[in-house]
Amino acid sequence: MEGSLSLLSLARAPLSPSVPSNRSSLPLKLSFSLPSPQNPKTKRLNLLFYNPSLHSLHCRFKPSRAVDSEVPYPTKRGLENLRTGRTFDQWDSLTAKFSGAANLPFLLLQLPQIILNARNLLAGNKSALLAVPWLGMLTGLLGNLCLLSYFAKKRETEAALVQTLGVISTYVVIAQLAMAESMPLPHFTLTSIVVGCGLFLNFMNYFNFLNPRIWRFWEDFITVGGLSVLPQVMWSTFVPLIPNSILPGTVAFVMAVLAVVMARTGKLSEKGVKFVGSISGWTATLLFMWMPVAQMWTNFLNSDNIKGLSALSMLLAMIGNGLMIPRALFIRDLMW
Repeated sequence: MEGSLSLLSLARAPLSPSVPSNRSSLPLKLSFSLPSPQNPKTKRLNLLFYNPSLHSLHCRFKPSRAVDSEVPYPTKRGLENLRTGRTFDQWDSLTAKFSGAANLPFLLLQLPQIILNARNLLAGNKSALLAVPWLGMLTGLLGNLCLLSYFAKKRETEAALVQTLGVISTYVVIAQLAMAESMPLPHFTLTSIVVGCGLFLNFMNYFNFLNPRIWRFWEDFITVGGLSVLPQVMWSTFVPLIPNSILPGTVAFVMAVLAVVMARTGKLSEKGVKFVGSISGWTATLLFMWMPVAQMWTNFLNSDNIKGLSALSMLLAMIGNGLMIPRALFIRDLMW
C-alpha cells in the first residue's frame, strides 16, 4: 500500500545486514497509514495530535445506582485508567475530609438536647422530656442504622462514621426518654438490642470478620423494618385529616417479607435481588427526607410550634448535609 509503514519490519530490523533475524515467524503485524504527498485527502496524522487529557473528557463518571452497592466502591472499579497524576487522589482525599468534617455539626446538633435532658433529669423535671417525641427519635435512629449498614458495606469510612455518631447520639436521647418514663421500657429494651447488634455486626462486616450469611440476615432485617416504618410514618403525618390506622405499615411489612423471601429463594432476577438489597438504604434516605415535610405540615396546622424550633439546629443540620454533598458528587452515588 502506498504511504504505509510496517512497525513489524522496524521492530525486527537486524543490527547488521549480515546477521539474519530470528523473529521472522512472528504472526502479529501492526501497520498504520502515513500521510502521502500523492494523497491530498490526508490532512494530518491524528496520532501526532492525540492528547490524553482531551480524550478523558469523553470518559465521564457514570452515576452509581443504589442497586449496584453490592461491591465496595463500584464507581472506581472500572475507572482505574482515568487516574492521571495526583488529581484523582487529591479529590478523593478532599471530599473524604469534607465528609468527615460533617461529624462536628451533627454532633453539635444533638449535644444541646442531650445536655438539656440531663439537666431536667437531675432536677427531677421528667415532664419536660415529654416534649421530645420518642417515636420520631426512634424513626431517626432506624434511618441512621440503615444508612450505616449501607455505607459500611461500601467501605465509605467517613460517611459510616457520621451515621455511627447519629446512632449513638440518638440512642443517648432515647435512653434519657426511657429514664424519664416517656418511652415504654419494652420498646427501649428492644431498641437497645437492635442498636447493639447493629453496631457490632457493622463493625465486624467492615473489617471482614463476619459470616456473609449473618450479614444477609441483618440486611433482610433492616429491609423489612425500614420498608414497614416508612409508609406508617408518612400516614401518621396526616392523622388529623385521615383516620389513625396501622394498615399502611402492615401492608408494607407483608410486601417487604414477601420480597425478601422471593429474593433469597431465587424467584427474582439479578436486578430484582439487587433492588431488594437497596431498599433499606432508600427507605432510610426517604425517612430523613420526610422529616422536614412532617415538620412543615405540623407548622402549617399549628403555627405556634414554630416558636419551639431552633434555627441553630436547622443551620447545623444544613451544614452537615452540605459537607457531604461533595463526596456524593465525587463518587456518583445517588443514595447520598
